[in-house]
Amino acid sequence: MDKLHAMATFVQIADRGSLTAAAIALDTSLSSVVRTLAALEASLGVRLLNRTTRRIALTAEGREYLERCRRILADLEEAEQALGATGRDPSGLLRVTAPVLFGQLHVAPTVRGFLARHRRMQVELVLLDRVASLVEEGIDVAVRIGPLADSSMVAVPVGQIRRVVVASPALLRTAGMPQHPRDLEALPCVRFTALMPGATWHFVADGRALAVDIHGPFACNQATACVDACVAGLGFGMFLSYQVRRPLAAQELGEVLTDFAPPPLPVSLIFPHARLLSARVRAFVDFAAGELRRALAEQG
Repeated sequence: MDKLHAMATFVQIADRGSLTAAAIALDTSLSSVVRTLAALEASLGVRLLNRTTRRIALTAEGREYLERCRRILADLEEAEQALGATGRDPSGLLRVTAPVLFGQLHVAPTVRGFLARHRRMQVELVLLDRVASLVEEGIDVAVRIGPLADSSMVAVPVGQIRRVVVASPALLRTAGMPQHPRDLEALPCVRFTALMPGATWHFVADGRALAVDIHGPFACNQATACVDACVAGLGFGMFLSYQVRRPLAAQELGEVLTDFAPPPLPVSLIFPHARLLSARVRAFVDFAAGELRRALAEQG
């Protein structure tokens, strides 16, 4: 058995989500993929995938082995590119994920600039308002907003984003301007559940953390719908600054309680391999870090 070929086949199965899709990607037969996977599992003495008629799922051993396979194959690709004529110009497919609106505003333009510089590259940009598993979903690089819980990932800081509380001019005229975060307890609020899952907003008062319980007529996990609800006067809302940049500029919303703002959230580029990176991942991270730092610094 060609162990490197078997590892590459296993990675394709995990990335594509099925044996058939892996066979198509590898331009081989389904039976060949099945035999290769069976031989690999037999040589390791463990089951890597649980297979049913509808889906496949990585076992615990499979998840660990997948990460190791990615590292080994990335190291091999790096070594080959360093010796070859194409070593200076990365090529191949890169999968990048980011939050939806932030991705539209900042990451998509960054990707376009990267592709203009590296003509041999292809990028699939996956915009998701959830935290994707890089290893399990075959993601090379992710843009994350907020603290990073997974210490196994490599993180490159690119800036910070403020959390802001806003309201429409009409609501401020009828409800009045809140002077302290506690005032929100008696005022209608729109809950953007992707940012704050519960009904508690966090502030800083007199140098100490302050939690405020809020309520209101509308809650949604999508930023655009919540921003529109605030523009319509349904309540006060807490958002990330880029999510309300346009309605603030158009004076459809006004920012309140700026003296009590919670600490800004970090923005990072993360990727799963702490060892040698493939040339394409390194090239994208180097380019994107500079572009995103400039964009976030200009945004303030």
